[in-house]
Amino acid sequence: MQPAPVRKYKYYDFVMAAFVTVLICSNLIGPAKIATVDLPLFGTVNFGAGVLFFPISYVFGDILTEVYGYARSRRVIWTGFAALAFASFMAWVVVQLPPAAFWKNQAAYETAFGSTWRISLASLIAFSCGEFVNSYVLAKMKLLTNGKYLWTRTIGSTLFGEAVDSMLFYPMAFYSSGLIPNEMLPSIMLVQFVSKVSVEVVFTPLTYLIVGWLKRKENEDYYDRDTDFNPFSLADR
Repeated sequence: MQPAPVRKYKYYDFVMAAFVTVLICSNLIGPAKIATVDLPLFGTVNFGAGVLFFPISYVFGDILTEVYGYARSRRVIWTGFAALAFASFMAWVVVQLPPAAFWKNQAAYETAFGSTWRISLASLIAFSCGEFVNSYVLAKMKLLTNGKYLWTRTIGSTLFGEAVDSMLFYPMAFYSSGLIPNEMLPSIMLVQFVSKVSVEVVFTPLTYLIVGWLKRKENEDYYDRDTDFNPFSLADR
């Protein structure tokens, strides 16, 4: 018996590229700056600038799983993992290169791109675990809701995924590091978690538009009824 032909999609690669781009931006551009804003009722709130980028990767993760299914989303997550690992390694290499005698910006460059191995490793582990939890929860919720109420699974999956990401990243990256006082970690984790989930909520209407458009263009609305949910598999199902 001939194997079933592999389904080809017109926009899958574009969504993958967007996901990886946002992921690298969130980890290479955002973490170097701690920003502050004054909010009514909350007062002064400090946050890592990466919060502006990272939640968007969850939006793309939701779109991938909702339209193409968990297995194809899993391949994108591993692609993002590999891209992030390579970018982090090359950033380290470039920082370690001896600067020219006339170049006076080494300190600034190290501040922007010189993440320690601990922070880079924590980012990789937290990202992969959070994204897989997000994709798994969304796929399962889609079956439970029979494809209805998209907003419940995009927001619900993000709650779980971002919770895992925040609980792993900050203790692994900063506990007893001297960079952030240990007693400040819980409040920073909470602010980052709430901020990221809030971005997901705000982007819900846009997610609806993109998901609906992709489903029509790709003629696909995948349900993970027979999917192998092993995160380490690269199978299409």
